Amino acid sequence: MDNLAHSLVTLCLHNADGSRTTQAQRCTGLLLVASDLRALGYRLPGAQSLKSKHVSALVASWKGQGLSDATIKNRMSWVRWVAEKTRKPGLLPRENLEFGLADKSVFKGARAEATTRERLEALPERMQLAVRLQMAFGLRLEESLKFRAAFADRGNAITLKGSWCKGGRERTIMVTHDRQRDLLDEVHRVCGDEAIIPAAASYKTFRKAFEKATLKAGVSNLHKHRHWYACWRYRTLTGLKPPAEGGPTHDQLKLAERGRLDEARLQISRELGHGRIDVTDAYLGGRWPERRTGK
Repeated sequence: MDNLAHSLVTLCLHNADGSRTTQAQRCTGLLLVASDLRALGYRLPGAQSLKSKHVSALVASWKGQGLSDATIKNRMSWVRWVAEKTRKPGLLPRENLEFGLADKSVFKGARAEATTRERLEALPERMQLAVRLQMAFGLRLEESLKFRAAFADRGNAITLKGSWCKGGRERTIMVTHDRQRDLLDEVHRVCGDEAIIPAAASYKTFRKAFEKATLKAGVSNLHKHRHWYACWRYRTLTGLKPPAEGGPTHDQLKLAERGRLDEARLQISRELGHGRIDVTDAYLGGRWPERRTGK
């Protein structure tokens, strides 16, 4: 194990973000990154020595090996994690498109949908709260089940623990509407200091019960709730409908207006736990007409 590999492993051990599986995959992946850089002739003393030229060399090498864009982007997520932990945000460009990687976040039709009250009421109380959290804050399924208001509720915002989130990325989402505040108060009342998952149940057991109950109640494709939240936030932040709902694309707007809408998209991306603007194309519709059709 060379100095870079040792440094990356140490970084992983000191930052236990995400599930054990996620941590193990990340550590294994970063050892691969260190090995590839060594094969390219780089001998780096540690993670802090990583530079943009090293990342570019990695991408070029991976492309030369014939790896798919999806595989390369997955590996890039490990490098982004290192950039975050070493406080080097400029290590990578904001969008993978700058590396010539295909954008998989294309719009595939309007998918935003809220679950009706009738279907919600067919679920047990805590499961109802989980679905409502998904719609109110754009939470993923795991995040909504592990949500514990006693920790997350900061009054004017909620903070999600890294261990609840995909990739172990902690994030904060502002409380901007009275209905969000009312929902958090209800979660406090029902769950007290517990998570949505009762203390007596494991995550695995409760998730299986949740999936069975929602299927029976006709609540399918839970990801639609994140789409619904994204579109609602876009309308709130911009005063316009997103392209997914018939709103304007960039070709119909002046440069200054494009910038304003892109800032809103980036904020929504962060609230959803991503951080890249291109991801919002899948939720809001493409910024440009060609992306809107998924071509």
